[in-house]
Amino acid sequence: MREVFQQSLREVQDRLVEIAGLVEGAITDATTAFGDSDVSLAEKVIDGAEEIEEMVAMLDELAIDILARQQPVASDLRLVVGALRMSASLERMADLSQHIAQLARYRYPESAIPRGLKKTFARMGALDVEMANKIVELLRTQEAGVIDEVRNLDDDLDELHAKVFEKVLSDKLASDPTGVVDATLASRYHERFGDHAVSVAKQMQFFLSGSID
Repeated sequence: MREVFQQSLREVQDRLVEIAGLVEGAITDATTAFGDSDVSLAEKVIDGAEEIEEMVAMLDELAIDILARQQPVASDLRLVVGALRMSASLERMADLSQHIAQLARYRYPESAIPRGLKKTFARMGALDVEMANKIVELLRTQEAGVIDEVRNLDDDLDELHAKVFEKVLSDKLASDPTGVVDATLASRYHERFGDHAVSVAKQMQFFLSGSID
């Protein structure tokens, strides 16, 4: 029974890594589609959302089954409970990737990025992709040092998010209401993606140390 239990825990970890890898691919494609006005790539992200949702549902079922049948304690319990919380954040990260892709699709063949903000959104997209990569690394290696790297990247992302709002409130961009809406939504999606990545990192910290601070 103990061997079966440990195998189930390994499966939880493996599924988390697999889902995180799909999220990394989704945000990579979404930010590329957004920056390049690539409608085909945007459609790929949108169509792929269902697969991630299904995998999250399967992981949640496994975690709940472990809780009901095995009654884990200590670090095992933290892993299973944390997996439920992390899967929810990963699913939300996939949703936000889809939202970014939808903006690209809605504005095609025009760009959803207002003039003067292309470099800013390119950098925000790069930060989101890097954070997603770090989450995959964290879930795979369980290296505590990666947690601080995720948080530092999120700080950089928050600064860019604030700069976008400064830009959309400027007189030059205020004359383009569609651009203001697009920029505001896109910036919020990028920023929230980072927030959920930090949430995953915090749950992993809780698993590793028993503390979430």
